Amino acid sequence: MTVPSEEAAGPETAGEPAGEAEQSAEGTDAEGTDAEGTSAEGTNAEGTAEVSEAQAELAAQRELRERIERRKAEKEAPIEAGAKLSGTAADLLAAVRAVESGEKSGTAFFDSPAPAPRRSAPEPPAPVRPQAPGPAATHERAVTPETLASVRAALARGGAPEALAPRAAAVLGEGAGELLAEDPWQLLSLPGVRPEQADGFARALLGDACGPGDERRTTALVGWLLERAALQGHTAMELAAVREALAEHKVPDPAEAVRHAVAEGVVLVFQEEEQEEHGQEDEEGGEESGERPEGAPEAAAAEAGPVLLGLDRYALAEESLADGLARLARTGPSDDWAEASAAAPTPSAAELIRASGAHGLVVHTGGEAARAEPVALAGAARDLGLRVVVAAHSENGVRRLGEEARAVTVAALLSGAAGPGRDAEGALAVDLLAVLDAPQLDVETAAMLVESLPDGCRLVLSGDPGVLGSAGAGRVFADVLAARVCPQVASRTPDPGPVGELVSGIGIGELLPVEAPGKEVVIVPVRDAGEAVHRAVQLVADSVPRAFALTAEQIQVITVGHGGSAGTRALNAALKQRLNPGPGRFAGFDPGDRVAYAPAPGRTLTGTVVSADAEGLRLDCGGAAVVVPKDRVEQSLRHGWALTAHQSAGMRWPAAVVVLPGDAAQGLSRPWVYTAFGRGERHLSVVHGADQALPRAVSETPALPRTTRLRPLLETLLTEPEEPTAD
Repeated sequence: MTVPSEEAAGPETAGEPAGEAEQSAEGTDAEGTDAEGTSAEGTNAEGTAEVSEAQAELAAQRELRERIERRKAEKEAPIEAGAKLSGTAADLLAAVRAVESGEKSGTAFFDSPAPAPRRSAPEPPAPVRPQAPGPAATHERAVTPETLASVRAALARGGAPEALAPRAAAVLGEGAGELLAEDPWQLLSLPGVRPEQADGFARALLGDACGPGDERRTTALVGWLLERAALQGHTAMELAAVREALAEHKVPDPAEAVRHAVAEGVVLVFQEEEQEEHGQEDEEGGEESGERPEGAPEAAAAEAGPVLLGLDRYALAEESLADGLARLARTGPSDDWAEASAAAPTPSAAELIRASGAHGLVVHTGGEAARAEPVALAGAARDLGLRVVVAAHSENGVRRLGEEARAVTVAALLSGAAGPGRDAEGALAVDLLAVLDAPQLDVETAAMLVESLPDGCRLVLSGDPGVLGSAGAGRVFADVLAARVCPQVASRTPDPGPVGELVSGIGIGELLPVEAPGKEVVIVPVRDAGEAVHRAVQLVADSVPRAFALTAEQIQVITVGHGGSAGTRALNAALKQRLNPGPGRFAGFDPGDRVAYAPAPGRTLTGTVVSADAEGLRLDCGGAAVVVPKDRVEQSLRHGWALTAHQSAGMRWPAAVVVLPGDAAQGLSRPWVYTAFGRGERHLSVVHGADQALPRAVSETPALPRTTRLRPLLETLLTEPEEPTAD
């Protein structure tokens, strides 16, 4: 890239590089978040307690879990093939139920021939919409002292840390101590516990009575593998991959282990039919040809896809989401939108307005500048007298849209903390919903959102397909794009300036040279990670504020992972020492510290520490008062001067400093670079020590694929002819 050197951003003192720390095992940023979800309590102007957005969101998530449990109970009844699940999945699930009832053996189930594909998809039933949670639902069920004592005793007998007791009691419920004593591998259901740790715990409790082929062990391992896959964005795993992973964990008969896990109801089995006529799209929305060689047998085109294993929570969420999107897609056209499109500010906005008037489901793609187009759509719809909501992923995203957008966060909309509220049936009182930053939607959040929309509502999913995907499981936006079951409006409004030009090139796999006469893009070469930390601190504290008249609070540092000598931990320690030194009086935090708070999995709120008291740590998150309870600080709070690219997705700042030390190469990919480099509105500094790993990542390393089922579900529901209905 042809850009100014580091001196263009202002003179800096050379200084000696800081000592290089030992590389941590957490050096790269995994798909997902590391902080546990928690609840938070805000205060109003009078100082009285009130239900916060985070609490209400957790209550809504619990409502979804309860609804899923009801659906699981319904599945105990016999299921007709093709009645609810898509493709041959219903036939497979019916066979699984036969295994459970003893009518068939597990071997017969796996060896049976694949049933014929369905002829058509039935009309989806009316959605079961989640009700807005009330204040009483915001508190988790307390763990009894007896349960906690029994768990502590079981952990002590097995040599496990007693600090795990509160979490184990909360996850496993009443009788957790007895359950752990009978099935020590239940310890794997706790976040952070690895198989070798659970094995040691089991050996201490059971002695020679257990081995690598113990059914309790193999069943727990299957569930653990699926949970770990979900943290990487997958909603399912291929059967072959599960068997291979079990073999790596010394399971003597992986095939039998899977059969037993299916029979126990730990996982569900699916087999979607291959549908390649539309081409296979990757995580970034790019298309690979789905054409077959000339003369290939016709039967090959209808070949069944791989057998998948999935956890019921994600399977039911994907099925519910597909049904809901299909319901919205069948919304008919309206004649009132033609005049509105004629008054649109740009051709792309006009196209979006026309598409939204003619269809109930529309996908809109574009960069930062294109966000104005859904806002224009919302304004046009309001002028027509429609009830409109614009929703963004984060408070940062809401602020960037401006007051005229009247935007809310997705979390606040679902929890009822903001937005139009719900009717008696639990549906949101809305006629058009435009969701920005849609790539950040995980499958469970998207399912809750779509189920909350009334019949006849129009839904626009808008976002940049080049950014990193959701922190939670699923790839909702990419799957809807790939399915091609609704209109897709691609914005023709480019992001302006050198930063926009640079990021646009990255999106097509090229690290293009850019001219930056106003020092909009600056490259700072470094020799090692210690120098990278030193230079990043100089840029935030001195060079960038002086050159662009910004404060340090308007500059965000972004790096590849939390660990390592130039990860978020090392950078935040150095930045705190320079910008807000203090003793860390409350669990390592002081008033004035910038923090990143995870109120729920997949969400990151940025804010500042205000004070601490007996209730916990008090934060100011974009003007909202938030209290982090004392027992949740360590799990859900980090210093926030430096974030990972996954944490920063859906947010932007006036300036960004991206740190790429030499040991960051393995964590780089095109979507990572695209996301990180696009977080600065006016200025981007790249502290660059990755050498040729950066251009290689941009040109050769696309997004990691995610195994999901939403695309084939949508294709089945919306591309097959509907069955005729009697008058």
